Amino acid sequence: MSKKLFILCTHGPEDGERAIIPFVMATAAQAFDVDVVMGFQAEGVKLASKQNLDKVSAPNFPAFADLVAAYIEGDGKMLVCGPCAKTYGIDPAQDFHDGAVVVGAATFVEEAVNANSSLVY
Repeated sequence: MSKKLFILCTHGPEDGERAIIPFVMATAAQAFDVDVVMGFQAEGVKLASKQNLDKVSAPNFPAFADLVAAYIEGDGKMLVCGPCAKTYGIDPAQDFHDGAVVVGAATFVEEAVNANSSLVY
């Protein structure tokens, strides 16, 4: 039985710790061969935008850009709330990290209920 972790991110670049910690947890889980799916809602959708790579930081944590790159290299999935992306003017075709996709509420629910564990930041 494979392990799956769902991480929901609702905080944006303005809250560095709450933006970085989900990626720390995700990459740590990947190191243990856990399938990780990250969801982004509310201000968290800003984390799915390449334009914010240099805008996120927190003392004593790895660089945000390095964590995002490691997560993507580890085949991590990024699911982004469509209405939220529109609210913040994020264009999925131009702004999203590789592999990030727009989804609706049903997909978030499906991922959460099919995961072994969920974390919310």
